Amino acid sequence: LQAEGWPATGRVVRVPLYGLTERERRQHLDIPSLVDRLFEGSPGPLGPLDSPPDIRHYLSCALASGFPEAFRITSPRAQRLWLASYVDQLVLRDAITAGQDRDPQRLRRYLRVLAANIAGVVNHRSLYEAANLNRLTATAYDGLLELLYVTEQVPAWTHSRFSRLNQTPKRYLTEPALAAPLLNIDVRSVLRDGDLLGRIVDNFVFTQLRAECTVAETAPVIHHLRRSDARHEVDLLLEGPAGALVAIEIKAAATVTPADARHLIWLRDQTGDQMTAGVVFHTGSVAFQLDERIWALPIAAIWT
Repeated sequence: LQAEGWPATGRVVRVPLYGLTERERRQHLDIPSLVDRLFEGSPGPLGPLDSPPDIRHYLSCALASGFPEAFRITSPRAQRLWLASYVDQLVLRDAITAGQDRDPQRLRRYLRVLAANIAGVVNHRSLYEAANLNRLTATAYDGLLELLYVTEQVPAWTHSRFSRLNQTPKRYLTEPALAAPLLNIDVRSVLRDGDLLGRIVDNFVFTQLRAECTVAETAPVIHHLRRSDARHEVDLLLEGPAGALVAIEIKAAATVTPADARHLIWLRDQTGDQMTAGVVFHTGSVAFQLDERIWALPIAAIWT
């Protein structure tokens, strides 16, 4: 703050404002947060969902945008134009408004590379070389995009009892729908690309859970976990009070087997009672228990 301004310390409470979640869109605000239920040790009643979404529906939700202005647009073509214009405004004007005199084309190129690698543990050098940038420029762009709330880095989880844990953060788009204009994709093209399908679904689930964590009574911090030898990894790891953990795997598939929970079982066995629950989110319709304190849940369980 400038000298003539009043300091905000003790006078301001910062509240992050995210895009509309599916729970908000559907006005299911009276149900307890799934995040809090998982920290209590159970997701709640299990069984099939009524009118369950399928993979196309989840992708449509992910690419439809949680921005209120875009959400009110009923024409798919008009919504695509709105999102494309948002990206244009971001790289052409917002970067300058934030006090950063950056090359719009290089910034767009780096943002496009990030969009193609969301939800992955990717070495930073691989990202900036793919965008034909140097490390210093890419680092500056990372800071700028996070300052503008366009991307978010999820840090790796660390613990003194664990060795050989990868420390590379995961990167996500705060609004997964921005991948559509950045990568020129739609639901049909994503369905044809298995790698991109998994990334879009992963980013979508992340945005739903991130908002839930903000309002949850347990107020957990989001991490990810990956061993350096890649033998075990957990997509998202929520750390709550007193170090309690909820481990999450995300599958862009309608069927789940105990093998899909092997990393969660490993972490539960390593941490004991510290891990209150593990969840494999999937695109099917049925919720069921996979192992002790580990469940398979439809993604829609987050808001239903």
